[in-house]
Amino acid sequence: MDLRAIVVGISLFVFSIGAEGQGLSYNFYENSCPQVEAIVRAALQPIFLIDPTAPAALLRLMFHDCQVQGCDASILVDPNENTVSSEMDSGKNFGIRKRESINILKSMVELECPQQVSCSDILVLTAREAVSASGGPQIKVPLGRRDSSVPPSYKLADSLLPSATIGVDGMLQLFAKKGMTVEESVAIMGAHTLGVTHCLNILKRLGGLDQGGRVEGMAPMFEAFLRINCPQGSLTSNASFVLNDPTTLTFDNHYYNNVIRGHGVLRVDAEMVMDPRTALAVKRFAVDQDGFFQAFSSAFVKFSSSGVLSGNQGVVRKICNVLD
Repeated sequence: MDLRAIVVGISLFVFSIGAEGQGLSYNFYENSCPQVEAIVRAALQPIFLIDPTAPAALLRLMFHDCQVQGCDASILVDPNENTVSSEMDSGKNFGIRKRESINILKSMVELECPQQVSCSDILVLTAREAVSASGGPQIKVPLGRRDSSVPPSYKLADSLLPSATIGVDGMLQLFAKKGMTVEESVAIMGAHTLGVTHCLNILKRLGGLDQGGRVEGMAPMFEAFLRINCPQGSLTSNASFVLNDPTTLTFDNHYYNNVIRGHGVLRVDAEMVMDPRTALAVKRFAVDQDGFFQAFSSAFVKFSSSGVLSGNQGVVRKICNVLD
């Protein structure tokens, strides 16, 4: 085992102590619902088979939930007569899909373990399985999260979810608040190896040219490709998209190779390989997929455990899209 693997292992061990200190543990459902992980895994298989893009959508769903007051399943709540809006009303949640899948999984878990497993834990387990089913690492996650019991706010989502124009500075600050190292921050960005980017989210970058009349950090041929597929002033920018990398259905390290070649779609993609704080990690992950997987696993655990509700906080919802 190399030194980096040892460091990652120590980091996960130390963080697991912290996670357990805030009410999460790796055997939380050992007595109340020991089969929960198997139920979620089995229920996801037909969903992934019918829709190969589902893993990317479910991973993004978890990320957007956890960045607003921690992983509390607030993104799943639908509006009703008492809730004026939902987090889905935030423009930054544009393109979020597969919320209904969590309700399906929850109903199956409820049949075996009534009122025991939170929607937030099911969402985290679903994202974990999305990574694994796409060829990524098998991540062991602590459980014990509780669901939010207060109406969600699209204004809060607007203020806390990162903009599509975020750069390296903003990205590092965002993930540092969740206890991540610089290397882990670069690794969690590797989630972009799955899925697509909507043209709506890159038009501003295509409009910002350097003194040479080019988009900074973008290969000329790739820039031309994006301009053809995402033309300025298009009426279809909400529906049009480009692949994040050529292996968009596979969780691998190709994202980093793309970034190095100047094929990063977003501003932060391009800046990571140019910024001395992040460039070394980008280059290492491009040639060391195992190292990327280890760092991503550590980052995933920290991200999904930060700022969560536990113990007597929050509730365990019976239906994920309805506040009890």
